[in-house]
Amino acid sequence: MGIYLILIIPVLILSMFVQWRFRNKFSKYAEMHLNSGFSGKEVAEKMLHDNGIFDVRVMSTDGQLSDHYNPSDKTVNLSTDVYYGRSVAAAAVAAHECGHALQQAKSYSWLNLRTNMVPLVSLTSNLLQWVLILGVLLIAFTFNPVVLTIGVIGLTLITIFSIITLPVEFDASRRALIWLKNNKEILYTTEENTQAKDALWWAAMTYVVAALGAMTNLIYYVSILFGRHQRSV
Repeated sequence: MGIYLILIIPVLILSMFVQWRFRNKFSKYAEMHLNSGFSGKEVAEKMLHDNGIFDVRVMSTDGQLSDHYNPSDKTVNLSTDVYYGRSVAAAAVAAHECGHALQQAKSYSWLNLRTNMVPLVSLTSNLLQWVLILGVLLIAFTFNPVVLTIGVIGLTLITIFSIITLPVEFDASRRALIWLKNNKEILYTTEENTQAKDALWWAAMTYVVAALGAMTNLIYYVSILFGRHQRSV
């Protein structure tokens, strides 16, 4: 447990800071009314059409910060605040989600890999907690490493998925910011572009700390697996 605390506490502190900073930035830029008056929905539709994409629907979805792109049904799903919002934050988030649609249209390899992994990762995530708990108990009392080994394999898959997510998210933001910068009718000023970049940067950082958390958990359970295995030999 000592090694776990040493590993996880800094990551938890960093994660809490990044989440707080991201929400703070989003709230701040959500109050920055766009001079152009475009809504998130209008930004998304314009970005898609400017890039020759006409088979992707822009939809409103419930929840806060629930924005996402679904490659399986080609929908850009924007939270209510973003869909109807006419702020820098709404424009930035809408453009970012459309960045994923551009990735799919361009057959971006990292997005394709991530999409193909989703079904397996979803199944693994639902079962993993119980497999790890059972595996730790079995290895503690019987020195049988089989179940924990399965758990570590599952955790490795989730960690890989988290790492693969990073280039997907950073690239979507890059595409969004390039398009926004080249469309002065959306973001009139340099200040608005800087604010959009700042908002997307902190959003990307939430994925970075998620990947760090996954790697920390993996290191911890691997240490249990090999530590107990060595004692039983």
